[in-house]
Amino acid sequence: MAGSLNFERARFNMVEQQVRPWDVLDTRVLDVLGEVKREDFVPPRYRKLAFTDLAIPLDHDEYMLKPVVEGRLLQALDLDGDSEVLEIGVGSGFISACLARLARQVQGVELHADLAERARSRLNAAGIRNAQIHHANVFDFRPAQSFDAIAVTGAVHHVPDAWLAWLKPGGRMFVVSGMSPAMEAALIERQSSEAVQRRSLFETDLYYLRGAEPAPTFTL
Repeated sequence: MAGSLNFERARFNMVEQQVRPWDVLDTRVLDVLGEVKREDFVPPRYRKLAFTDLAIPLDHDEYMLKPVVEGRLLQALDLDGDSEVLEIGVGSGFISACLARLARQVQGVELHADLAERARSRLNAAGIRNAQIHHANVFDFRPAQSFDAIAVTGAVHHVPDAWLAWLKPGGRMFVVSGMSPAMEAALIERQSSEAVQRRSLFETDLYYLRGAEPAPTFTL
């Protein structure tokens, strides 16, 4: 019982002392972060670090985002109960769970089969039924639909045009791009079939999605 109470206190402190002060003021997002059990989505060896201001390591050199970045991501997408969402890079499945609480349907794409399977298992254990996890390389992925929102959970050097084409008019994408260590988190909105608008949100530094790294440069 004491352990459960400690997790609840740590979760409350994460929301109130980390996420909210980082300009995350959407009460729906704060409620979701205060309700989804983040400790059930981190690797067991890092469970006690679930609520720290850290990017928690996963297998295959992937990481869970810091809670503050998760909060800004969820807030920026401004989801409602009718939203159809694509998540690029599922990782632990925690963001999938949060997106599923805010949207009607979530499709996640994860490169690594073991991470995809664990995410499915964790989502199922959490009682989440409106998130479908695909084991696929997103650069080969061909969705059968377009989306109201796209959440990209790892950095890219450049945003692929194909991803922008997956957005419905009015759809929004959260993405971090650029060169480490000075990357830009941005919200990209599709205004029409031809036009997109990009708004800078904050600076950060994330690991690159596999296959989205900058091309290596050679100097003599």
